Amino acid sequence: MKRLFIFSFLFLSIAGFAQETITVEAKHNKGKLSFYWGWNRALFSNSDIHFSGSDHDFILHDVVAYDRQTPFSMDPYFNPALITIPQTNVRLGYFITDNWEISIGVDHMKYVMSQNQYVRIDGYINSPESGYSGVYNGEEIQLTEDFLTFEHTDGLNYVNFELNRFQNLVQFNRFSNVNIDLNVLGGLGLGMLLPKSNVMLFGENRNDTFHVAGYGMSAKIGLNITIYDYFFIQSELKGGYINMPDIITSTNNDYKADQDFTYLQLNFVFGAIFPIVKSNKDKK
Repeated sequence: MKRLFIFSFLFLSIAGFAQETITVEAKHNKGKLSFYWGWNRALFSNSDIHFSGSDHDFILHDVVAYDRQTPFSMDPYFNPALITIPQTNVRLGYFITDNWEISIGVDHMKYVMSQNQYVRIDGYINSPESGYSGVYNGEEIQLTEDFLTFEHTDGLNYVNFELNRFQNLVQFNRFSNVNIDLNVLGGLGLGMLLPKSNVMLFGENRNDTFHVAGYGMSAKIGLNITIYDYFFIQSELKGGYINMPDIITSTNNDYKADQDFTYLQLNFVFGAIFPIVKSNKDKK
């Protein structure tokens, strides 16, 4: 998280060197493709989680959860066989105009319920073998491992479409053979949640399968540094809302959960941009 905040601060600091720059005509991006890969850290709001099944129906209130980013190292961050282990972002975009881009991507986050926390519970459990049978009306219960483990760690996959606007601020031509552009961006996204949820309720076997569990919506702002018109690094602050009414909690098909929450994501990505269609402006 510290590294990502440092990168974001450096991006913002670049604007202080504007007096060293020369502003030229806007970039012609129409018809170009972009691709990026990078990493994220995420914060999640507390959420109420509703569990239902043939022998239970209860709500856990204000459950605390956090993300789980893999410690940085060359392996797995740059190992092609392991690069999906960290919390990652991947996106493919197409510029429909010089400033507007449509894109599709996956935000691979990890959502981990804080184990052993105390929460309020409402509802009933009718499972004598679990040791938790009873009717609950706002009592506190500790989320021990024999009662519940709850994670979307393979992960909390937000598959989404975005509409983004890029605005060129300045072009840095301090050195005659270097072309660096500073851009700001903003966008809106909408998509589905495809988690692989690792849940164990009452010690039941977990169901480790990818499953369309719900939907999400998001908005973001960011700074982009493009080098030689083809390569870029980008920092994004992204927030959104996730609603998952159909979470798989067991190999027992009767067992389900639902929850909704908001999140805030800080992303650092790098990528490339390249033309596939020449615009009339570029032909001149």
